[in-house]
Amino acid sequence: MKISTTYGHGTENDFFLIFDPNDEIALDSQQVRSLCSRSTGSGADGVIKIVRPGDEWFMDYRNSDGSIAEMCGNGIRVMARYLVDRGHQGEGIFPILTRAGRKFLKVPREGDISVNMGQVSQIDGEVRASVNGNHFLGFNIDVGNPHAVVFVDSIDQVGSLSQAPYVEPEGEYPDGVNVEFVEFLANGELRMRVHERGSGETRSCGTGTCAVALAASIKKGKRPPISWVIHAPGGRLVVDIDGHYNATLTGPALLLREQEFEI
Repeated sequence: MKISTTYGHGTENDFFLIFDPNDEIALDSQQVRSLCSRSTGSGADGVIKIVRPGDEWFMDYRNSDGSIAEMCGNGIRVMARYLVDRGHQGEGIFPILTRAGRKFLKVPREGDISVNMGQVSQIDGEVRASVNGNHFLGFNIDVGNPHAVVFVDSIDQVGSLSQAPYVEPEGEYPDGVNVEFVEFLANGELRMRVHERGSGETRSCGTGTCAVALAASIKKGKRPPISWVIHAPGGRLVVDIDGHYNATLTGPALLLREQEFEI
C-alpha cells in the first residue's frame, strides 16, 4: 500500500503526518517503525494520523517504536499547522481531541502556535534517575502522560542518552516514562534534554517542557501564575502556568515536505 505523508517538526521534534479523516488506513507497529527509522534515510520521532471521527479532529499519535501515545505537545502544533495551511480548518482557536483529552489551540495564519495542555500536577514521592553512572533526584510530574524531571548543575553532566535512564522507584511507571534533565541558566531561563519513552532522545518534547515548567516552579518555591522560557536542543519554547495549574505551550510548527511511502 502506498501512503502519502507530510513531514514537519516543532523545535526539531519531527513527525510524519497522514491525513486520514475517515480512518481508512490501518498502521501496525512494524509499519510505524519502518516509517520512523532514521537508518532508511528518512525517519521521525513519531507518526500522527489525522482523523475526524465526528465534529472534531482527532490526533492518533504513535511513537517511533510503534507504541501508542496519549499525545504530543509539539506534534499537536504541527498537526494544527497542517489543518490550517491545507484549508481543512480555519485559523483562530479550535480543539483537537487526543487520548489525553480535548486540547484547544490558538493558530494564527503565520507564527507561533499555542496549545492549552491542560492541568499539570505533581505526583507524591521523589524520583531518582540514573544514567552513565550518575544519579539525579527530581519530581514525578503528570501532564496526561508520565514524566520524571530531574535537575543537574550542567546538562554536560548527563552524557549520552542512547539508552533509557533507569528510574526509581521501580514499578512507578509500568508503561515507561519520559525523563527530562534540566539546568537553571543564569538569566532565569531553563535548558533541558529529554529521553522519551518509545522514541529515545528527541530534540524537544512538548509535554516534557510543561513538566519541566512545573518542576522548576516547585524547585524554586514559586507558585503560579508563572512563565518559563525553556531551551531544548531543537529550539525555544515558552510555557505559561496559570493559577489553576493549566499549562499553555507556545512555539513554532513547520511543514517541510511531502513524501510517499510503500508500506
